[in-house]
Amino acid sequence: MLSKQTSNKVAVAGWTAGRPQALGVFLLGLLIVLAIALSTLPASAKSAPESFADLAEQLLPAVVNISSTQVVRSTQRQEIPQAPPGSPFEDFFKEFFDRNQQDGAPRRASSLGSGFIIDKEGFVVTNNHVIAEADEITVVLQDDTRHEAKLIGRDPKTDLALLKIDVDRDLPFVPWGNSTESRVGDWVVAIGNPFGLGGTVTAGIISARQRDINQGPYDSFLQTDASINRGNSGGPMFNMDGQVIGVNTAIFSPTGGSVGVGFSIPSSIAQRVVAQLRDFGRTKRGWLGVRIQSVTDEIAESLGLDEASGALVADVTADGPAQASKIEAGDVILRFDGKDVEQMRDLPRIVAETEIGKPVKVDVWRKGKRQVIDVVVGELEEERPVLASTGPSGQAVEPEEAEIDSLGVAVTAITDEMREQFSVPDDVRGVLVTGVTADSGAAEKGLRPGDVIVEVNQEEVSSPGQIAAKVAEAADNDRRSVLLLVNRNGDLRFVAVRVEKS
Repeated sequence: MLSKQTSNKVAVAGWTAGRPQALGVFLLGLLIVLAIALSTLPASAKSAPESFADLAEQLLPAVVNISSTQVVRSTQRQEIPQAPPGSPFEDFFKEFFDRNQQDGAPRRASSLGSGFIIDKEGFVVTNNHVIAEADEITVVLQDDTRHEAKLIGRDPKTDLALLKIDVDRDLPFVPWGNSTESRVGDWVVAIGNPFGLGGTVTAGIISARQRDINQGPYDSFLQTDASINRGNSGGPMFNMDGQVIGVNTAIFSPTGGSVGVGFSIPSSIAQRVVAQLRDFGRTKRGWLGVRIQSVTDEIAESLGLDEASGALVADVTADGPAQASKIEAGDVILRFDGKDVEQMRDLPRIVAETEIGKPVKVDVWRKGKRQVIDVVVGELEEERPVLASTGPSGQAVEPEEAEIDSLGVAVTAITDEMREQFSVPDDVRGVLVTGVTADSGAAEKGLRPGDVIVEVNQEEVSSPGQIAAKVAEAADNDRRSVLLLVNRNGDLRFVAVRVEKS
């Protein structure tokens, strides 16, 4: 039997002997935990770069400054201040204004911007607004040499332009990148000519994608907090691989200077437009021939759609691709050429980017079910007029009036007297709105006397009784709204109007 003292020595000795083994197990467990933690990090996660110096040194030679000059001729002549007749000031004012002002005297207006070289032959990309209406365009390289530029082509709808300079050597240039692979939070570098200061480098991140700033029909901007100011327009925005993923175009600023909200045309749009400007001197865009509007929650519910998505066809252009393929007003375009149309504004861009003459599949929602229609894409003519359809024809009906309380409208059949009173064209068919009840569903949606209801829930109507019947049918089916096609002064639009239960 061990004494108490001996027992304590054995216990201490046993712990001491096992300590290396326990420590090894602990360290092994710690390494396993660290390995698991590291394996769960995103594969693309990157730390902030220590410096942008190497990247800037590589890219700066391909970024240029652009100055454009326009000769402006004055068409107005300031009036000479009237002095009392016979006073010494009379002759003084006349002599001064005759000497300093002449009708049509030209003056030169200048603007500054940025650009970048896309190949060794001297093709330069910039913004259209930098060179718009210019009589002379000068490109200034990093070595301060100045070269007169030739305008190859421009596209006001995307605010892009392509220039060409002739230099007797190969020029440094930068490659395009893929903006669709860029993510919110990625580092970017902007280089340009802010306030005419010359090559200036700023850095930031991509703040958002697919921004619509109401600049044009194909808006899908990258937003960045990299400093962009006046004069940066037309300059490149680079990813960390030195590839152009955007063309700096606009800023949001209440002060006129950078507040960290800048916008760039993504390379996915710019590269295609620039290629067409280089090949054809103009853009070639796909054309469908429809006028569209957004699908609201009310419209989606009235059509039986599960969610408010797609582009609602309000009108079909005569002799266009859509009409030839039997796309109809009231169809909701959900998918075009394999691409989802999540919002109305997606469709013009998707169609424009589609190859002209290409047969495509168009998924539409029509009368409660999904259909697929074959369409051959046409070519958009830049000044093509938008032709409104004359509206559905209807047989003559006996004059009648009705008040549809559930919608909040008073309607009547269209007679010759009503056409004259409300200036309704002879070719418009439907039912005339003569009154709108305040605080009703119709009032909420802006209906007013003189509007003509052409369709209810995608069915033509020609009498007030037909409208009342279709509204009652919708109420019986627990529909909270009905979809009206309304003609206002020749402009067709769909409106989902709330139905009040009686």
